Amino acid sequence: MTRSRAALIILLVLLGLVLSGCGGGSNDTSGTTATTEAATTTEASGSGGGKTLNGSVGPGFDISLAGTDGLTAGSYKLVVNDQSSAHDFHLTGPGVDVSTDVAGTGEKSFDITLQAGKYTFVCDPHASQMNGSFTIG
Repeated sequence: MTRSRAALIILLVLLGLVLSGCGGGSNDTSGTTATTEAATTTEASGSGGGKTLNGSVGPGFDISLAGTDGLTAGSYKLVVNDQSSAHDFHLTGPGVDVSTDVAGTGEKSFDITLQAGKYTFVCDPHASQMNGSFTIG
């Protein structure tokens, strides 16, 4: 009876890890999304008329950056909603290299200046699964 209980507890713990997305470095991309959505760029209050880009990472293997369609070079505020202590949000490109902490969660803001070129956003621990990009013309 004691071995059965121990086996059941181990099974439940493993199931909980799988369901919470903490299963490690699996190459399975079935639950992965990387999106760049339009029409959610908004005016940032108090930032001199700049625009805000909204990024998100977690809680599962999801990463997104909304409002990148039709962007032009200029100053922006990047607001990232980091919903998982297993992921980070890392944006790189010409003149930009900002990221949240892997262990941290919550909202974090960055003032960025976009230039012509390609930008990539990734979760560093899961970069092959969780990534996206956009280009400024």
